[in-house]
Amino acid sequence: MPHEIDRIAPTLRPDGRTAMRQRWAELLFLHWPVPVEAVRPLIPDALEIDAHDGVAYVGLVPFTMTGIRYSWAPAVPGTSRFHEVNVRTYVHLEGRDPGVWFFSLDAANALAVRVARRFWSLPYHFARMSLTRGADEIAYRSDRLWPGPTPAGCDLAYRPEGTPGASAPGSLEHFLAERYVLYATHRGRLFSGRVHHEPYPLQPARVLRLEESLVAAAGLPRPADVAPLAHYASEVRVRIYPLRPVV
Repeated sequence: MPHEIDRIAPTLRPDGRTAMRQRWAELLFLHWPVPVEAVRPLIPDALEIDAHDGVAYVGLVPFTMTGIRYSWAPAVPGTSRFHEVNVRTYVHLEGRDPGVWFFSLDAANALAVRVARRFWSLPYHFARMSLTRGADEIAYRSDRLWPGPTPAGCDLAYRPEGTPGASAPGSLEHFLAERYVLYATHRGRLFSGRVHHEPYPLQPARVLRLEESLVAAAGLPRPADVAPLAHYASEVRVRIYPLRPVV
């Protein structure tokens, strides 16, 4: 029998002390449907692929972060704002805690990359990045520098359309965007972490240009003849909670 997954509980603010605070802005969510069996070999055995109507999704999400700081300290100059792009899919743990599995996270801050790789057990890469906002479109570029595999990057432009609003629980948009749990492995052990923010003010986006090699660099398939589902969110203010071992 399929798991009945509670997708509302993870959206609630968790108990416990916040580790970090951040502002995420100019988020573009690009998603492609892929067969579950295409991503299954790349995911730890303890996790199950979270599919929507039997279909898995691979996501490419570029955005920018500002106001980055530990909750108990002021922002450190040079580390409080930078661009990021991640490649991801969606998983759950025995029918609970639906969340994100990151294949890669490229960021434009070398110190943040080193800290995240060492202390958060996340596959961060250092990249040269730019984000340019015009009158009615946003352009984003990323070129990975280290560690490999390289070359890997993206060059895209898009235009937000429609009216922003929270996605409806049960919808595909809610399934793809409203993710508040992440998973990572460290020394063979599975960890999970939580984030919290208000629902994304989601709206459709029109992709004007898209060249990317990050999905392939992660060892993932991307349908060459299928346009991605594209959604945009202007910003959310985020609380980050510590990673904890999964018991």
